[in-house]
Amino acid sequence: MRKLINAPADVVADALRGMAAAHPSLRVDPENRTIVRADAPRTGKVALISGGGSGHEPLHGGFVGYGMLDAAAPGEVFTSPVPDQILAATTAVNGGAGAVMIVKNYTGDVLNFRMAAELAEDEDIEVETVLVNDDVAVEDSTFTAGRRGTGATLFVEKIAGALAESGADLAAVAGVAREVNERSRSFGVALSPCTVPAAGEPTFELGEDEIELGIGIHGEPGRERAKAMPAAEVVDAALTAIDADMPLSGAEVLVLVNGMGGTPLIEQYVAYAAVADWLGGHGATVVRPLVGPFVTSLEMAGCMISVCRLTPDLTRLWDAPVETPGLRWGR
Repeated sequence: MRKLINAPADVVADALRGMAAAHPSLRVDPENRTIVRADAPRTGKVALISGGGSGHEPLHGGFVGYGMLDAAAPGEVFTSPVPDQILAATTAVNGGAGAVMIVKNYTGDVLNFRMAAELAEDEDIEVETVLVNDDVAVEDSTFTAGRRGTGATLFVEKIAGALAESGADLAAVAGVAREVNERSRSFGVALSPCTVPAAGEPTFELGEDEIELGIGIHGEPGRERAKAMPAAEVVDAALTAIDADMPLSGAEVLVLVNGMGGTPLIEQYVAYAAVADWLGGHGATVVRPLVGPFVTSLEMAGCMISVCRLTPDLTRLWDAPVETPGLRWGR
């Protein structure tokens, strides 16, 4: 195992200390493992909180800031944050207008965020929980009951964050978050596994000429092992699966071609060219593209394609200003 770390047990704490030093716009607490907007709490604003296992950066901590999340709770690598940690993040950003917890559909995250929501309500913080379950590849995996929450988490956090920033109430913010999830689908492909520092060995094995279709974001295997194929065929497999579940013809779409952490940007653009060709040939119009490593899986090579069927209101909220370490425009 060759990684740029000090010790496996210290990876998250060390990374949080680095994040605190690099981004003074955030209040980072390496001991309690919370990341909070420096201007929080904001009276009268609905607070957005998310989190999950570390190793997916910039998700979630890199999306804390103006126009997105108010706080994030990072767990150990690929491990859910604990309820007390989520509660601490929530109370730190409570402005009296309630909180929306955005939760990827993995069993540990679901259980711990549910408990944290109950604890927050005991402290008179009204909480709405939004479950992200956009993955079309696998139903009822080793880590989930139902579909996994993957790349569309970025869409939910950005669009709901914009509405919260505008002063909308709790029901409206939670409602738009659920709408974005319902209108989004994702499919991921791995060209290599990744290695969790504490484990010291790859999460799964691939032959030199093999790829994994339908992977999640925790290094778990997907729906099918296949021979390596050109980028256009990988994209066709992903978008065919998405289109079968959520027809794309006639839609105006937001598309994310997401590098999984170890994919060069040149390869991500090769994939996006194939995505643009495929969607154009199937009657969909890309109105907002995004390419880059935004929802990663440590050093995994591969990509995840996420698609959201937009409406004029959702497009407006996507375009609204955002300023976070991992995503910024319009300010």
